[in-house]
Amino acid sequence: MANKKNIAALLRQVHEMTSVLDNIGSYVYCKDLTGKYTYVNADVAELFQTSVQDIIGKDDSHFFDLNVLDELVKNDRKIIFDKVSLVFEERNLIKSTGKVHTYKTIKNPIFNEIGEIIGLSGMSTDITIQKSLEEDNQDKKHLFDVILNNIDAYIYMKDAKRRYRYVNRRVAELIGLPAEEIIGKLDTDVVSPSYADHFWQTDKLAFERNEKVVINETLESPDKKTQHYLSIKVPFQLRGDMRTMIAFSTNVTELYQLKEKFEQLANTDVLTSIYNRRYFFDNANREFNRAKRHQQALAVISLDIDHFKAVNDQYGHPVGDQVLIKIAQLITPTIRAEDIFARIGGEEFSILLPNISLSQSLQAAERLRDLLDKNPILINKNIMLSITISLGVSVLKANDNCFQDLYARSDSALYQAKSRGRNHVYLIN
Repeated sequence: MANKKNIAALLRQVHEMTSVLDNIGSYVYCKDLTGKYTYVNADVAELFQTSVQDIIGKDDSHFFDLNVLDELVKNDRKIIFDKVSLVFEERNLIKSTGKVHTYKTIKNPIFNEIGEIIGLSGMSTDITIQKSLEEDNQDKKHLFDVILNNIDAYIYMKDAKRRYRYVNRRVAELIGLPAEEIIGKLDTDVVSPSYADHFWQTDKLAFERNEKVVINETLESPDKKTQHYLSIKVPFQLRGDMRTMIAFSTNVTELYQLKEKFEQLANTDVLTSIYNRRYFFDNANREFNRAKRHQQALAVISLDIDHFKAVNDQYGHPVGDQVLIKIAQLITPTIRAEDIFARIGGEEFSILLPNISLSQSLQAAERLRDLLDKNPILINKNIMLSITISLGVSVLKANDNCFQDLYARSDSALYQAKSRGRNHVYLIN
């Protein structure tokens, strides 16, 4: 009676264990020393599309493609002969379906009651979909890396604690470290504190405003050259992660230099390299309004080269151009930083002098007249020309309505200086 109960209990345990193994969600099996199956669960039978009874007593050659069979046999033999457990991934082509599956497999030796090895047990979990997703993600990551590493921009991700989450190749090259040595580090760990703090000032704007930030950034490179960047910084939050920001910074130094060059060309007289007529009047109007608003002094000196037509007629226009250049070079070092010296046209020049009294403006004009009178112009080591200039001076009056009123008086004063014999300074007050 007791034996029957023991048998019944044992059968119940076997049934329960079989039920568990049939519903474990993995392929469970046992093999003997010759590689023949001694046990498979229901999932194995479903995979092979046959019954459990039809699998027992057969080896893998009946169910798997022969191209992968050698690897299977090699692993099984290692477990049996070396009496070791193995954990590995394997790919198998199922004969009955023609499908390739990827598994994470755990295989262990089976021993009898006296310690002799009698076979092996295995549990294989199908990770085909998982591997496919991983491979797809790897392909996408590789594609993104190719794209981001070849974009002409510095791209990086940083979290709210100033820790790098991603850098592309250009950032890594700029910092001077491999990307893997930057990612996960604080910005202060991989670049100098001054650089890190400089960029963090704009990085944190994206976090503070919680919106895209477009900003111009300026930085001095190690060779002491100023570099300009146009940066776009976008905050976002990864699922279940802290706030993060991605930045795209493009070096626009060449564009800045071109812009500065174009602005300089737009404001500069091509021949003499001093300011041109446009720049002079644009700034003169602003200075006039400022002086009127704050009741400050303002003066204009208009000057003209005496008998310049005779120079052109006798020596030709190239020599005349050299005279204009030499005069501009003589006068430029003598004027104040706040003054505006410009070529208005032909041989006529003007100087705008903010915050200067009537007597000081006359003294300044007289110094210029004397400067030219005492310094003959040397052209090409062969021609020495005694050049004089005439100058007209005017100062701001309370009833002036616009800069043109002030400028017109200086122009009239210049005419009066010429009519009085040239090489002369004349003031219209």
